[in-house]
Amino acid sequence: MASASEFTPTTCIYSALILHDDEVTVTEDKISALIKADGVNVEPFWPGLFAKALVNVNIGSLICNVGAGGPAPEAGAAPAGGPAPSTAAAPAEKKVEAKEEESEESDDDMGFGLFD
Repeated sequence: MASASEFTPTTCIYSALILHDDEVTVTEDKISALIKADGVNVEPFWPGLFAKALVNVNIGSLICNVGAGGPAPEAGAAPAGGPAPSTAAAPAEKKVEAKEEESEESDDDMGFGLFD
């Protein structure tokens, strides 16, 4: 069975999400109060660590962009480290996809199949 210390980060994360959902500022004291109310024992540095990590973070934006590698760029903005996307590249991509599909179909024309 997992020890209580293995659930500490998860408990702090859920506490921060609850506070955000209730539109309450995420602080060490409020995270600690939620954890205490839940009856979970955590090491005292965890709530402060999470509170400090979330001081300048827009939690709503973080939730909406999970896995995106950062906040969403403004419409028409250039991605970091590269030029702005152009619409001219789109037709070339479609041609490449069409060629790949044709090569897959050519395997069927070889005269034999998996169950022959």
